[in-house]
Amino acid sequence: MGGLFSELAKQLAERWLSLLVLPGALYLAVAGAAHTLGHAHPFAMGRLVEHITALASVDGAGAQIALLLAALAGAAVVGAIAQALGSGIERVVLAADWHDWPAPVRRLAQWAVRRRQQRWDTAARAYLERRDEAARQRGQGEHPDPAPRTDAWRRMTRISAERPGRPTALGDRIHAVATRLDRDLSVDLALVWPYLWLTLPETTRTEITTARQNLTRATVLGAWSVLYLFLTVWWWPAALAAVVLAIVAGVRLRSATDTYALLLEAATRLHLGDLARSLGLDPGGPVTAEVAGQTMQILRAGGPGQSVVAPR
Repeated sequence: MGGLFSELAKQLAERWLSLLVLPGALYLAVAGAAHTLGHAHPFAMGRLVEHITALASVDGAGAQIALLLAALAGAAVVGAIAQALGSGIERVVLAADWHDWPAPVRRLAQWAVRRRQQRWDTAARAYLERRDEAARQRGQGEHPDPAPRTDAWRRMTRISAERPGRPTALGDRIHAVATRLDRDLSVDLALVWPYLWLTLPETTRTEITTARQNLTRATVLGAWSVLYLFLTVWWWPAALAAVVLAIVAGVRLRSATDTYALLLEAATRLHLGDLARSLGLDPGGPVTAEVAGQTMQILRAGGPGQSVVAPR
């Protein structure tokens, strides 16, 4: 048991160091350079070296230890701020609870949802027209060019894979999963997910957890870009770091969201039968809408239809 706690403490220390202290220490170093160099001499490395030398030559081991501890504490605080800011960015980007946002922001989000729905409806009508026209031509023995239909489909799915229900594209990526499961199997993802999670194999849960952590890390990286942007008040080259971090965060966030949404849908479709069997049902093969409906009835009878741990 002692070895278990020692290993757990070691892992927690490693995570604390990698997630909070190291990025925070780098930020404090850049902040110190920004304050020392300023806008007038942004690349005067000589001034920076002199400042570092002055700090390193502080008399007394006690003073140096105190300076080191203060730097570590400051790095941890900055890292915690980045984590908190990342959580806020994630809430805005995924917009899972936008209906509960404060009234002014909620109205803006509602306008964005309606705007996205209008654009999607227009693109969907164009795609359906191309699809129906191609079907008519095939019925007449012709060979229609698939390019217009493919382009129309891409324009539609570029907005959202399903009709938008959230104010952001990334939020709709996850919302589309819930929409398809509800349409195909009458499955309420928010209700079924906590129960389904307990029946998933360990490897599947590990994959989903990793994807979710990657999504969180991407939002935290976006938070660091915001923090580096603040340093431009003293040192304009910090804007370059902010832009690079923002671009990388955006790419990672899109990739992580796509992966997470894909795993959510795949896990639900593949393992819903296991949950049904755990509840005493017999799917007898691939889960049908009827079996899925019976599963949902059993789950709804056991409690409220919304879970605080539903996938976002």
